Amino acid sequence: MTRIDAHQHFWKLSRNDYGWLNRQDFPSLYRDFLPEHLAPLLNRSGIDRSVVVQAAPTDAETQFLLSIAQQSPFVAGVVGWVDFEAADAADRIETLSHHPGLLGLRPMIQDLPDDEWMLRPTVTRAVDAMTGAGLRLDALVKPRHLPVLLRFLERHPDLAVVIDHGGEPSIASGAIDDWADQIGAIARNTSAFCKLSGLATEAGPGWSAATLRPFVDALVDAFGPRRLMWGSDWPVLHAAFPANGSDTAPYSVWLETAHGLLGGLTANEHDRIFGNTAAEFYGVV
Repeated sequence: MTRIDAHQHFWKLSRNDYGWLNRQDFPSLYRDFLPEHLAPLLNRSGIDRSVVVQAAPTDAETQFLLSIAQQSPFVAGVVGWVDFEAADAADRIETLSHHPGLLGLRPMIQDLPDDEWMLRPTVTRAVDAMTGAGLRLDALVKPRHLPVLLRFLERHPDLAVVIDHGGEPSIASGAIDDWADQIGAIARNTSAFCKLSGLATEAGPGWSAATLRPFVDALVDAFGPRRLMWGSDWPVLHAAFPANGSDTAPYSVWLETAHGLLGGLTANEHDRIFGNTAAEFYGVV
């Protein structure tokens, strides 16, 4: 089995297109995170490949990540970004789809002011181009988007979609019921996949396995191992750990915690979540 980290990021501050990233709000993240920083963590953790996901809504960052993928053997591919409402979005998506390193696209839905943005006709044209090109869509959404996401998925049954970070449940507040109902409805009524990632960040400092357990259990119950994939969300993961901790700890602790939370599954089911599901969804080996 190839073990895959299905969700990680790279950034280089001098590129200056990460509008959300500043020293005051994210002191532990405000530095470069590049392949040479991730590779030792993957080796130490026994992870073979990774999927790098965009962290800035720019064409330049997508090209930056694609160049990294060409130079870093452990990077299985890139989930990039395109302006879905650009007049030439369909043509740009078609062109990008021919790049061997591109696996999919991710509009940063959680940051958009219109919660129903994904249902706009201008977006539909770009989504249809993605479907035709065989690209996957990473859905970066918050719980308020889940009812809209269900409608979107029903409109586009042939589009391969994975929900990032379990739909970002409000773990810190303990609000689970509505989120669990909505994520369950998506799992039952669509073919969407889901990432077991980002949960420690949603829980905030002081999180524990016990805090995460009901949310992880809900995702396993909803999607099952065949549609659930583990991701580190490195280096955003650092925000859930003390700022003065080691660089190694966040990655290894989250990986070990995830294994522990899934301890009741079979070996084959573990293989699905920690590699095989991502390989199947993204079409990588």
